[in-house]
Amino acid sequence: MTSQLNVDTIVDKAGSGGTNVKVANNAVAVAEGGGATTNVVQGLTKQWCALNVTGTIAILDSFNVSSVTDVTTGTYGFVCTSNFSSANHTPSGEVVAVGNYSSIDLTNAPTTTGMTGFRCFNIGAAGIDSAFVSYQSCGDLA
Repeated sequence: MTSQLNVDTIVDKAGSGGTNVKVANNAVAVAEGGGATTNVVQGLTKQWCALNVTGTIAILDSFNVSSVTDVTTGTYGFVCTSNFSSANHTPSGEVVAVGNYSSIDLTNAPTTTGMTGFRCFNIGAAGIDSAFVSYQSCGDLA
């Protein structure tokens, strides 16, 4: 037998307003139109980082990133606080270059279960250090 709970607000048992809500790894969200669903846990970004790389590397803000490794010119490794279950997670991001047109190469950067990396480079040229890097990755955590 299925059941349904209809409430306007969920609060902690002390009534102070906030609470922790846990969902199973098979929880789904129904799309706005009602026809499609998305697995809630699989659909979340599991790691992200805003990075200033002008001069000394500085993490501006992040989630699930314990540190950043400067692998080589223009190549950065984002060390996970909580590892991914596979090195095959899906990173994406963007770079802002100083005076250069640049691109991101996600295939030639070091990616393991404990680190996601990407390489910033000039089209057809070697790696370059960019001014700002914005990065996120989705996948299953270990």
